[in-house]
Amino acid sequence: MGQLNQLASKMTYSETAALKALAQIQDLDGKRDIVAAGRLGDLAYEDGYLRVILQIRPTEADKFEAVRKRAEATLKSLDGVDRVTVMLTAHKAAPEVAPKPKRSANPHQARRPEGYQGDALVDHVIAVSSAKGGVGKSTVAVNLAVALAKQGKKIGLLDADVHGPSVPMLMGLSGSRAVTTEKEGRRLITPFEAYGVKTMSIGFLTDGDGPIVWRGPMVQGAISRMLWDVDWGELDMLIIDMPPGTGDPQLGLAQDIKPRGALIVSTPQDLALLDALKGVAMFGKVDIPVLGLIENMSVFICPDCGGSHDIFGSGGVKDEASKLGVPLLGQAPLHMEIRKRSDAGKPIAIDDTAEANFFTTIAQNLMQLL
Repeated sequence: MGQLNQLASKMTYSETAALKALAQIQDLDGKRDIVAAGRLGDLAYEDGYLRVILQIRPTEADKFEAVRKRAEATLKSLDGVDRVTVMLTAHKAAPEVAPKPKRSANPHQARRPEGYQGDALVDHVIAVSSAKGGVGKSTVAVNLAVALAKQGKKIGLLDADVHGPSVPMLMGLSGSRAVTTEKEGRRLITPFEAYGVKTMSIGFLTDGDGPIVWRGPMVQGAISRMLWDVDWGELDMLIIDMPPGTGDPQLGLAQDIKPRGALIVSTPQDLALLDALKGVAMFGKVDIPVLGLIENMSVFICPDCGGSHDIFGSGGVKDEASKLGVPLLGQAPLHMEIRKRSDAGKPIAIDDTAEANFFTTIAQNLMQLL
């Protein structure tokens, strides 16, 4: 029994031990360790997987790679640690400004890195949002991006739903892992391309299928990196699948990204519409126009008889769009084939079927607005 207890103790992870291990690694100046130098941005452990974020200046990226590797190797030897990921963030803080007589309504400020910007050649950034989860926002964002690409547009798709990234599966890219390339003096992430759409997701940067347990600032940092530090190239439009909700992460992201406009996705259900209106109000607070509403799961089309059934109600999104004075860009049904194709990683919008045409209509209406 004593040996068993001793073995169990040996395999128990200790955050104190992790901090001590990191404190043995010298910073670039050789005068302090990386913990004392304030490099540690986050230290998260779950089920044998240790994630570490080290904060650096943009100009230190290449030199700090050796430090990152030493940290990773050191942490792998700790008890209870099966896997380690050490990531570097290279965002600079916003410059100091003179005190204002009153507090700004939008205190969050963007922190772009120095040098070439990954989104420098993007014409329009469009946020696809829903204040409520489970309304098919990601399915709409993916099929909209594919439908736009079919119209001959240069399209990118950024999966900003850090806690539940589903775009890799929807685009048939599950298991893909991102690589970087040199671009005008900076290391940029190379997006994957599928169905004519350049795609990036937090799912390409993390290992395994476990949950990502990050607080708001970490979420904003990860998404900003995927916008600014990805080599998007020339794009007519970058579609961003926003995380659900209307809290600080969503407000901060909207201000960092500053999209050309937002699309709100909702089902006809009254409860979903109430949350959709919260999303409209959120974008209004940060002066981002709502370009239109999209109704998803508008009707259920029975695969046996072909009949249509208003499971979630009827006409709700159209009525709200009229009240808000914004267009209803389109209505997509709850259809078995859309679900099957989504699970298979083959968006329905690549076809020329009636189900695909719902998203083609939405894409065409959006292009007319821009």
